[in-house]
Amino acid sequence: MTKNLTVGNPAILILSFAAPLFAGNLFQQWYNMADTIIVGRTIGVEALAAVGCTGSINFLVLGFVIGFTQGASIITSQRFGAGDALGIRRSFAASILLGAGLTVVLMLISIPSARALLRFLKTPGAILEGAYSYIVVIYGGIGAAVLFNLCSNIMRAVGDSRTPLIFLALACIINIILDFLFILIFRMGVAGAAYATVIAQLLSGLLCIPVLTTKIPLLRITREDWRGVTRAELLTHIKGALPMGFQMSIIAIGIVTVQFALNQLGILAVAAYTASQKIDQFATMPMASFGAAMTTYAAQNYGARKIDRIRKGLIQCSLMSCAFSLLMGVVYFFAGRHLAALFIGKEPAALTLAHRYLQINGSFYLFLACLFIFRQTLQGLGNNLIPTVAGIMELLMRTFAAVILSGHFGFIGICFAGPLAYIGACIPLTIAIIFTIKKLLRKDPRLRP
Repeated sequence: MTKNLTVGNPAILILSFAAPLFAGNLFQQWYNMADTIIVGRTIGVEALAAVGCTGSINFLVLGFVIGFTQGASIITSQRFGAGDALGIRRSFAASILLGAGLTVVLMLISIPSARALLRFLKTPGAILEGAYSYIVVIYGGIGAAVLFNLCSNIMRAVGDSRTPLIFLALACIINIILDFLFILIFRMGVAGAAYATVIAQLLSGLLCIPVLTTKIPLLRITREDWRGVTRAELLTHIKGALPMGFQMSIIAIGIVTVQFALNQLGILAVAAYTASQKIDQFATMPMASFGAAMTTYAAQNYGARKIDRIRKGLIQCSLMSCAFSLLMGVVYFFAGRHLAALFIGKEPAALTLAHRYLQINGSFYLFLACLFIFRQTLQGLGNNLIPTVAGIMELLMRTFAAVILSGHFGFIGICFAGPLAYIGACIPLTIAIIFTIKKLLRKDPRLRP
């Protein structure tokens, strides 16, 4: 069930590895969008806004989980590329220990601060209680998110991008069924949607465990492997995991800032932004999948000391992702209003706002495609400094849009938060990826073809 990305045609390997990631992310978005669609169409616009206004503080925590577990798994991927079987098992063991600690810390911080965060963001009073009842359940289920993301990233580290897809598909189906059950039958409101999300994610994470222990021999941890997890081993993984977790959190802080400005524009603006964000997330999944594929591809080839293959894969992957980004920009321009109607219904003012958001963001997707690929290639090479700088640039740009542009242009100013963040992040990433590849090839001429 493993896959070696250090031999073969780079474009074909990346595409075949990214395809299950895309399908998995597709199910992940349906899994997330199910709450929004069902809540918006069965409870109402206020309930939709209540769920939507939690998106930024949800990502603040979930983004850290995703980044942290992915950062730890890069160590595993590099060791896989180097053919270090013992190192792979110890890396997995270290990731499990760190994941358990992460769960405890995040729950202790996030649950008590949930209501204060919503008030700090000036969440409209009409949706405050609904938002709190949703996010506190999500925070209570952080362990499920850590479990699933840890297992999925470890599988991908050794080249298996298909198995996580299967469990994501199952989780999506379970989530939709439970959404209808908890909301329509048990009348649990927006909290029911949150319980459905947590339960579905927990089940998918638990189902990953027997696969890891029985189907992938490289990941069968023994007592000796546990004993081999020294302080130095944990520190190595922390150095890889924490920067990536913080990178995601820095980006999330920028999104929180945008949410702060958005909440002051009223419930209609929040609902329009929520709907367009869900569509935006759905459409950017292929670009994110190409980026995620480059993390594993770059890490394995870096472990195998095949730097020129990384350069070839980087160019070929960029061309594929940029072509898709241009296509989506065209789709948004002509069909964005119809896509937004899936969430909002026939509310004309909200539909107009959502369509404008999609048009503006879609016009800058080319920069987003490059951002994903360059950032995650650098991370696969073990370079976390420049991606962190890029994350800070995203934060500054989103803050500028939230504080300055929204004050002058209202919702339209908010719409430019994403595009400005894409451009700002791409500048240091583009410079860094060019110089990093050149430096690695110059450092050891034997790495050239």
